[in-house]
Amino acid sequence: MSELLLDTAKETPLHRDAAPEGRAPTTRTAKPTDRQANRPPKSRAPRTPALKLAAWLSTLAELMWLPQAALLAHGIGLIANGEGFDAILPLAAGVFALGILKAFLERAGGRIAYRAARAILSEKREAAIAALARRSPLDIGRAASGEAASVLAEQAEHIVPYLARFQTARFKATVVPLAILAVVFPFSWIAGLVLLIAAPLIPVFMALIGWSAQSASEKHLADMGTLNAFLLDRLRGLRTIRSFDAVDQVARRLRLRAENLRRRTMAVLRIAFLTSAVLELFSALGVAMAAAYIGFHLLGQIGFGAWGGKLTLGEGLFILLLAPAFFDPLRMLSSVWHDRAAGEAALSALDRLAEGGLSMVGGETPAPVAAPKTTRPVGVEFRDIGFVHQGSRDPVFDGFSLSVAPGEHVALLGPSGSGKSTLLALLAGLAGTRHGRIVVDDVTLSDKTADALRTKMAWIGQDPHLFAGSIAANIRLGREGICRGDIAEALSLARLGAAAEAHGNQLVGENGAGLSGGEGLRLTLARAAATHGAGLIVADEPTAHLDHRTAAEITEALLALAAGRTLIVATHDPVLAGRMDRVIRLNERFWEAAP
Repeated sequence: MSELLLDTAKETPLHRDAAPEGRAPTTRTAKPTDRQANRPPKSRAPRTPALKLAAWLSTLAELMWLPQAALLAHGIGLIANGEGFDAILPLAAGVFALGILKAFLERAGGRIAYRAARAILSEKREAAIAALARRSPLDIGRAASGEAASVLAEQAEHIVPYLARFQTARFKATVVPLAILAVVFPFSWIAGLVLLIAAPLIPVFMALIGWSAQSASEKHLADMGTLNAFLLDRLRGLRTIRSFDAVDQVARRLRLRAENLRRRTMAVLRIAFLTSAVLELFSALGVAMAAAYIGFHLLGQIGFGAWGGKLTLGEGLFILLLAPAFFDPLRMLSSVWHDRAAGEAALSALDRLAEGGLSMVGGETPAPVAAPKTTRPVGVEFRDIGFVHQGSRDPVFDGFSLSVAPGEHVALLGPSGSGKSTLLALLAGLAGTRHGRIVVDDVTLSDKTADALRTKMAWIGQDPHLFAGSIAANIRLGREGICRGDIAEALSLARLGAAAEAHGNQLVGENGAGLSGGEGLRLTLARAAATHGAGLIVADEPTAHLDHRTAAEITEALLALAAGRTLIVATHDPVLAGRMDRVIRLNERFWEAAP
C-alpha cells in the first residue's frame, strides 16, 4: 500500500487524544490562535557537553592575550629602561609560544563547536522528517510541501552558525571582560571604572535592537517559506493556470510576494548594520577614554586613579593593550548577533515541523513488513465506529457497523460529505476512530498491527501522484520483489500495455506529465496489480472526472484487478456501483444497505 501515503485525502483531519478504556483513541485538534499560527513557538538552544567544551576552549584562547599583553608591556618597559636584546628574547619566545597555544585552542574549539552543531542539526532534521512521515495526509495542519522543504533545506542551515558561533561568542562576552576587569582594577580603578561603565551600555542597546532583529528574522523566514510554497503550488498547477488564462494574474502575485520578501530582507540587514554601529560607537568611546586617562596620567597631568601611586610605562601599556581586548568579545558577539535571530527562528520552525499532529495508525515499524506470499481475499468489519471531524459537533459516524465478506465487491454511494472517503481513510489507518473497532482479516487495526495489515491492501486514489521517471519505476515505487514479469502482467491487467509500448523509453514527467488522465489512473491500477499479497483493494472515486468511455474502461480494468479479491470502492458513479455485489448508501443522518 505504498501509494497510500502519496495520495492527498480531502477529508478534514482530527488529532488523536486519549479515550476511555475499551475504546480507540479519539481524534481532536486544538485550534490555534492567529498569533500562534503566524509565529513559531519559542525553542531553547540545545546545550551539549561538546558545545560547552568548545566554548571553554575558545574562551581560554581569548584569555591567552592577558599573559601576552603582560609580556609585551614588560618588554617595552625594559627597552625604555635601556635593557638589551638578551632580556627581551625570553619575553618574545613566551609571546610566540602563547600565540601557538592560542591558535591551537581556537581551532580545536571551532572544530568541536561546528561538529556538535552539525550533529544537533542532523538530529533536528531527522526528528522533523520522521514527524512529517508519520503525519496523516488528512492532517490540515501539516506544513505545505514547499514550506517544509524550505525549512529543512534552507532555513535549518541557520542553526549551525547560531550554535557554533553565537553560543561561543556569548560565553566569551561573559567571561573575558570580567577577567580583564579583574586584572585592570588592581592597577587603576579609574581605567577599570571607565571600562565598567562603557560595557553594560553595549548589551543593553543590543538587546533592544535584538528584539526587533528576531521579529524581523522570523517574518523573513516565514515569507521565504510562504514564497516557496506558493511557487511549488503554482508549478504543480501550471497547466490549469494556462487553461484559465491566469498567467498574468499569477505573475503579478508572484511579483508582489517577491517584493515583500525583498523588503523583509532589507529590514533584517538594516537592523544588523544598526547593531554593529552601536557596538563600534561605545567600544570606541571606552577605548578612547581609557587611552586619554593613561596618557595624561603618564604625563603627570592626572595624579589620581592608580591607588595612590603612579603607573609605570609598562603598566600603562598593559592597560592600553587590554582595553581593546575588553571590547573584542562584545564586537564578536555583535557580528554574530543576527545568527541568533535567524538560528532561533530556524529552531522554532524545525520544532514546529516535529510537533505531533494527526498521525497514521502504526507507521513506526523499525523494519519493513514482508508482504504476504499469496493473494487471498480479505474480510473487513466496522464495529460501532464513531468519528467526528475537527471543529464539528455532528458526528460523521456514530455507531456505524458494516461487514464485508472475503471476496465481496462493495460500493459506498452517497453525496459529498457523507463520509465515503472518511470511511476508506479509517480503514487504511489514516486516522484513528473516536470509538469502535476496525477488523481486517480477523485482526483489529491498531498501532501494532497496522503496518502488517497495510501489506494486504492496495489503495487507488482519485488523484494519484505520478513521479518523474519511467513507467516501470512508477509501478515499482521502490518496492522489492517486483520483477519485469510482474510489471508486464500489471500493465496488461490495467490495459496499459499498448500505451506503455507507444511511450517506449520516454520518461513520465512530474505528476504524470505526458500521460492522459485515464492513462494516469490505469498506471495507478497497475501499481495495485503489482502489489503482492494485496487481498483487499480500496478505491476512492476511481472514475471521477472521466468521460463515459474512459470511465467504462477503468471500471472494466478495476473489476479485472479485483477478481478473487475484496473490493471496497467509494463512488458517485451509479454505473460502477451497479457492477458491485452490494451498495451501501451513505448520507449525513443514516446508513442504509441496499441489495
